[in-house]
Amino acid sequence: MKSMHSSRHAISHQRHLLAGSIALAMAAFPLSAAAQDSEKCNPDGWPHDTIELVSHASVGGGTDITMRMWMDGATEQIDENITIVYKQGGGARAAQEYMAARGVDCHTIVALTQTHLYTMARGKSPIGINDVRGVVRAMDDPSVIVVRADSPYKTYKELVAASQKEALTWGVAQVGGTEHIGIERWAEVAKLDARVVPFGSGGDMVTALRSGAIDATVANISEALPLIQEGDIRALALFSEERVGDLPDVPSTYEYDHGVHVSTTRGYYVLADTPDKIVKQMESMILAGMATDRFQEYLINNGLDPDKNITGADVWDKQMKEEYEASYKAMKKLGLLDK
Repeated sequence: MKSMHSSRHAISHQRHLLAGSIALAMAAFPLSAAAQDSEKCNPDGWPHDTIELVSHASVGGGTDITMRMWMDGATEQIDENITIVYKQGGGARAAQEYMAARGVDCHTIVALTQTHLYTMARGKSPIGINDVRGVVRAMDDPSVIVVRADSPYKTYKELVAASQKEALTWGVAQVGGTEHIGIERWAEVAKLDARVVPFGSGGDMVTALRSGAIDATVANISEALPLIQEGDIRALALFSEERVGDLPDVPSTYEYDHGVHVSTTRGYYVLADTPDKIVKQMESMILAGMATDRFQEYLINNGLDPDKNITGADVWDKQMKEEYEASYKAMKKLGLLDK
């Protein structure tokens, strides 16, 4: 029975990916024509026009600030301008629709957070995961399990032991978001239950933790580090393969054979049919922008090691697709898929 179930899941998943590709072709009729635009996609003298960075998020948010920190350095590498285009709505669907409509024009780069992957997984996007390819990762901000300062759980082992006896209450920003999916994946590996309560935002989630309304939550290092260092909340374990330099005494869940990687990733991607030479040029341009003091200091000030966060196309594309697969499976288990 288990084998039949796995086969059905694989077939269903393949149909989902195929549907994404078909939807892309239907929603973006100009795609094939744009892919044959030898002038715009000619690697000699690229770029030939303004490069558009497409953002699903609002001005002043993390996605926006991250782009602005490397844009000036990248612009210095080319003879054209780089501009941000905001396409908000539908949990990144609007940004993905814009990408699909423009087709392979070799001048459109989309900023990604996990929201894009969730929208694809739910079948809400005109594109599927196999229709895109990663170019550069800007950051991989690990998540950390935190409890309030006066929590009875002083260590990760104590938290796990308590959770295996009775489900503790965990705060998340929203159902189906990064924290929720991460907690669910970890709970399965650690063989325990968790009761999840959504609060609408990361700030409200942390406020609820500090007030004692919940037992624990999962926060990004960049957001939680000041509160941890000030003693307002206590860090118990990291959802990353290694310990973090700013929190040397906080163990990784991997040290307890509960290895689940949960992080907020910010990176950039293009349509999969973008020529390899163009992707390489995009990669070099963005990496040059990220090598500037401005961007490096931006990461360091957020508790992130530039050497461990910034990465090129090969590593990022692989991670992006692995995160999609893990998210798809978790969302399916949680009943969050619309099919």
